[in-house]
Formats: sequence, structure tokens, C-alpha cells
Amino acid sequence: MKDKPILRYTANERTNHWIVAILFFMAGLSGLALFHPALFWLSHLFGGGPWTRILHPFMGVAMFVFFLGLVIRFWRYNFLTANDRQWLRGIDKVLRNEEEGLPPVGKYNAGQKLLFWTLLVCMLVLLVSGVVIWRAYFSHWFGIESIRLGALAHAVAGFVLVMSIIVHIYAGIWIKGSVGAMLHGWVSRAWARKHHALWYRQVTREEPTDSQKGIKP
Repeated sequence: MKDKPILRYTANERTNHWIVAILFFMAGLSGLALFHPALFWLSHLFGGGPWTRILHPFMGVAMFVFFLGLVIRFWRYNFLTANDRQWLRGIDKVLRNEEEGLPPVGKYNAGQKLLFWTLLVCMLVLLVSGVVIWRAYFSHWFGIESIRLGALAHAVAGFVLVMSIIVHIYAGIWIKGSVGAMLHGWVSRAWARKHHALWYRQVTREEPTDSQKGIKP
């Protein structure tokens, strides 16, 4: 039993995550094709310019809808706690892979929680601004100044979203075992104990040792 892995993500949660990831790349590439003439060659991936303009907003809406599925599943785990704030103050130790002296964290650490809320805000801005500049259906309801502001907000939110996802991918690769958890759902007990000790205790109902409590023998 001590070597038995722990389920971190169910099949439904993993499927939801990868659908969002695929839609993100499709919406991102099509958005870049429309963003600047130098990147218009990317439109060939979607059948040319007209099809790119048609498909991009629908892919964006689909991405938002499926992302809401992740929000509904995980929002309750993403509120910052006192331990999270202390963890952030010791972020230099985290970057040096010296987490032993930091307070235990739950299913997600403070960095993951901040990323979660950043993604949610960006998605909301992209949705609202996207509706404003969606010429085929909605842009005729808005004045030119609103459309210009919407285009600017869309570009800024898109940039922040892309940078956040790059950080997300890098962190997932950097912390060995994270990508595997989203592929097959399971993590080792050693991984859970090291990176998410509080969540590990909640799942296994294992009491912390004296060293984990900070008590010297």
C-alpha cells in the first residue's frame, strides 16, 4: 500500500484539460495569422484567410466553454491561504528545488493558483472583447472606438494568456511527474509528499512526522 500511486486527475478531468489545450493552440495559431501580415501564412493551416476568420472566433468560444469545465472542477482548490503566501515568500527555495523548509501546500501551490486566476481573467477578457470585434455577428452593435478598444484588449489578453501557458508548460516539464499526471492521472506517493504535502495527507490521511511539523527530535 505504501507504494501505491495516488490518483491526481480523473479521466474526465484529463480529457477536459487536453480539449482546452488543443483548442488553445488552434485559436492561438489562427489568432496570430490574423494579428499581423507577417504571420498570415499560418492561415494555410485552417484552409486560408476566409476560413481562418470564420473558425477563429468559434474555436475561441469553444475554448472558453471547455475552460469553464475546468473552473467548475477546480476553483475550490485555488484560493490563496496563509501557507501559500509564505510559500511565495520562499519562491527562491522552490526554484532551487529546496522545498523541505517551506510550509505544506494543498492540491495546488501558490504559483499554480495565481496562474489559474490569470487564465480565467484572460479568458473572460478574450470572450468579451472577441464579441465586440466579431464582425459577422456583433461588431455592428458597437461604435468604432469600442471596436478599437476591444481589439487592443483582445491582443493584450491574448499575449498574457500565451505567456502564462508557456510558463505553465515549462513548469510542468521542469517538475518531473507533472506531465505524467495529466497523461495517465496518477502520481507517486513520493511526488505528492514532496510537492503537495498537505494534499497528500488529506488523500492518504497520513499524519505528518515530527520533522514535517518542524519539531526537532
